[in-house]
Amino acid sequence: IKNSQVSYGGQGRHMLAARLETCRDRGVRFVNLSPLREDLIDAVEAEWLPTRPNTDTAVMLGLAHCLLENNDHDEAFLNTYCEGWDHFKAYLLGNQDGVPKTAEWAAGISGVDSDRIRSLASEMAHTRTLITVSWSVQRSDHGEQPYWAGSALASMLGQLGLPGGGIGFGYGAVGLVGHGVGYHELPRLPQGTNAVSDFIPVARIADLLLGGGEEFDYNGRRLIYPETHLVYWAGGNPFHHHQDLNRLAKAWQRPDTVIVHEPFWNALARYADVVLPATTPLERSDVGGSSVDDFIFWMDKVIDPVGEARNDYDIFADLARLLGAEDRFTEGRTADEWIEHLYDRFNAYHPAYPTLEDLQSSGFFHIPEDWNPPVPSQIVEFVNDPKGRPLSTPSGRIELYSTTIDGFGYRSCPPHPTWLEPAEWLGNAGEYPLHLISNQPKTRLHSQWDQGETSLNGKVAGREQIGIHPIDAAERNLSHGDLVRVFNERGATLASVAIRDDLIERVVQLPTGAWWDPEEPGGLDRSGNPNVLTRDAGTSQLAQGPTAQTCLVQVERFAGEPPAVRSHDLPELLAD
Repeated sequence: IKNSQVSYGGQGRHMLAARLETCRDRGVRFVNLSPLREDLIDAVEAEWLPTRPNTDTAVMLGLAHCLLENNDHDEAFLNTYCEGWDHFKAYLLGNQDGVPKTAEWAAGISGVDSDRIRSLASEMAHTRTLITVSWSVQRSDHGEQPYWAGSALASMLGQLGLPGGGIGFGYGAVGLVGHGVGYHELPRLPQGTNAVSDFIPVARIADLLLGGGEEFDYNGRRLIYPETHLVYWAGGNPFHHHQDLNRLAKAWQRPDTVIVHEPFWNALARYADVVLPATTPLERSDVGGSSVDDFIFWMDKVIDPVGEARNDYDIFADLARLLGAEDRFTEGRTADEWIEHLYDRFNAYHPAYPTLEDLQSSGFFHIPEDWNPPVPSQIVEFVNDPKGRPLSTPSGRIELYSTTIDGFGYRSCPPHPTWLEPAEWLGNAGEYPLHLISNQPKTRLHSQWDQGETSLNGKVAGREQIGIHPIDAAERNLSHGDLVRVFNERGATLASVAIRDDLIERVVQLPTGAWWDPEEPGGLDRSGNPNVLTRDAGTSQLAQGPTAQTCLVQVERFAGEPPAVRSHDLPELLAD
């Protein structure tokens, strides 16, 4: 529920809790397969099936095998709408590897009871069922597979395109996923064309900086990391969202120059050569909204810019002037004049909407549009007319087996949904016996305002709290509030113990977003940042996404005098 309180561009209403309760009142049953019970609010009275991290694919393959075994699958749907059913069926039966993907097989991997897997498969087949796969499961080794397996399982149920059935991705990840309103083109600056075609997957930043000139696989292509001599970073914080921060810090030393826009003295600013102090949204005016929300907001400036902070636009306008391109960049307008210009153009297309002056007076505007059912129209059209309205896949159908991916020859991503053992998981834990879940915090958005009162109130002595099961705490003689060292071969951090029974045994949970605070380069992090522990490796050769949720650690009581947390200390500023 915490994730649904935020969304890109902002949101006018927070609806998830009420809508979940409406579902409950109308007889919808919820089943939560997760290491964490808190993934669903108590009000919906969900059944919690504790599941080992990174084993979602195995559970869904076990459910699929049960459907096949009991003839509960929709053969007509599979033959009409799907490509490669024969390949996937052979894999489920174990014709390729000699291992049928039975409920017992899935139970041995996931920890979910085999009888419950069997009964759940039957319930899903005989009841209108929506499978939802969270965004978080893709952030693990072979993170593409749960999405593919979920689509295959939904196809076997034959309910895709039906109201209340099929599959959904990311419901609850942010507030506007599943919010069924029409698309609205909102005011924005003109977008130019980047003359540089080189790119990297966003999670491969350290690889780029460390491996200039090296080749890597991505989505069927063999690409090259370009030599990078200058980094200019405006918006976001790689020292929050990247994995293995000690490795990133080493990579960050490779470029000749690093320039950042930053309002706060966080790790990004501390590791930059040039810091251009930028304003927060409270120090400037703007129009807010999202193309998938039915509200537009006026964001009034609350205070004047603090110190030497300037708007990003003004910073870029000055750079453009120094480069001899000021007129081309600004077109003669200030930031406030651009807001007026863009909104007036938007208003011309929607004359019934308020003028900018009226929006400033009212604060927001609710766009009057009928609510649309959150079923992708493309799927509905395809199910109604599979030949006349094909999908954009190579075959025009739902691909349970991809000849395209098969042609890539990737060992890390076979051509059909497959259980692939993660690099680190509870099935191969040794020296580091606990699986770390580093999900979103409850007290801030990512790392933003970590120094704020709400964030600080969620900490103990300035450090994040790590959730740990009572059995695991007892084995380590830990009590609530104890200071512990959480570590693996990549790094170590300090955190305060929170003993909880709403996560499974041998799983610990440490939220993201504490500002990285190493005692020394590569040393102990004092603040409780989990990304000193997480793996910096791609999900597969196909997508090269992040794998933060594939992470084993150990936890021990911290001995000695704890070091002071310094993450929010300000720098010493020297006069010119």
